[in-house]
Amino acid sequence: MNPTARIQLSVMMFIQFFVWGVWFVTLGTYLGGLKFSGAAIGNAYSTTNWAAIVSPFFVGMIADRFFSAEKVMGILHLAGGLVLYYLSKVTDPGEFFFVALAYALCYMPTLALVNAISFHQMSDPAKQFPGVRVLGTIGWIVAGFVASFLGEGTNRPIIAAAVASLILGIYCFTLPNTPPKSHGKKVTVSDILGLDALRLLKDWSFSVFIVCSLLICIPLAFYYNYTNMFLNAHEVANAAAKQSMGQMSEVFFMLVMPFFFARLGVKKMLLVGMIAWAVRYFFFAYGNSGSLIMLWYIGILLHGICYDFFFVTGQLYVDKKAPEDVRASAQGFIGLVTYGAGMAIGSTASGHIVDYFKLSEAVGKVEHNWTSLWLVPGTMAIVITVLFVLFFHENNKDKASA
Repeated sequence: MNPTARIQLSVMMFIQFFVWGVWFVTLGTYLGGLKFSGAAIGNAYSTTNWAAIVSPFFVGMIADRFFSAEKVMGILHLAGGLVLYYLSKVTDPGEFFFVALAYALCYMPTLALVNAISFHQMSDPAKQFPGVRVLGTIGWIVAGFVASFLGEGTNRPIIAAAVASLILGIYCFTLPNTPPKSHGKKVTVSDILGLDALRLLKDWSFSVFIVCSLLICIPLAFYYNYTNMFLNAHEVANAAAKQSMGQMSEVFFMLVMPFFFARLGVKKMLLVGMIAWAVRYFFFAYGNSGSLIMLWYIGILLHGICYDFFFVTGQLYVDKKAPEDVRASAQGFIGLVTYGAGMAIGSTASGHIVDYFKLSEAVGKVEHNWTSLWLVPGTMAIVITVLFVLFFHENNKDKASA
């Protein structure tokens, strides 16, 4: 990969995740200010999950077969920018859901396209991609600071995302050509959804892993959807900027993962990630904005362990477990199960639980019983962890792969 292409891809990756991070983190706080119910906020967040289920059809059946990836990505970001700007003016919960869904259908396919564009320009993706992908995490971190500066309870972060999306849309047309990789090939629904990987479910431990991956994404939705709303309710200054500590820890733990992998193996790595999920929610429940505020910050920092130790380890486990002919299908399938189905269930369920714990009378800006609320996903994470410990068995081959 030549230096010019590396710079181009790094800029693309930075803006790609800046667009997502600058408005998505603070959305709950903004909608709460508009007096949306918890269920309506959960529904708004679920749009990305529904789009994650649909987007493989678009990428696999259309983008990968007929059009250059950078042109499709450019058109999607230009359209997405316009939809986002319109969304910043919407105040009705029902209309907001459908406009947000329209935007998600524009944005989510670009997550696959941005990787396809990167891989096509790289001579050795295994070595070169991490250095480019980390710019996406940095983009998300910067987005947190920008959102705090613009005002987390306002529509300005959404407008900033719209402008950034339009800029990225134009920029995409300057990227190196990435022709459709499946041009002239027959592509089936089974290929797109990774259904060929279903044969792996004959393996008991793999089935347990899939079920637990689905279930653990349900409590995960609470963190993504309501942490910013929770921190702002307790008047934590620059909450979105402080939440970016989670992405900083993600980078750190990604770097030290090989050290832990060699010593812990797959099961213990996954287990540590799941335990971190529970610990985070209990820290949120029993911390406070005074002397125990460090518990909240530690809970945010645990995001690196939660994400890297479970999701990245899970992807590596699937890669080693699946035969070569279904390896790509298996990765697509686990993505569908987690970011699609699991998070969609979590987003919808979390909204109703937030409404259940709404106080009859607000205490200052605090409108919910957050202690009891956070104990729900914390308890869920514990139960799922116990099930995982009891039923997942790491065989010698998995240990050797680790």
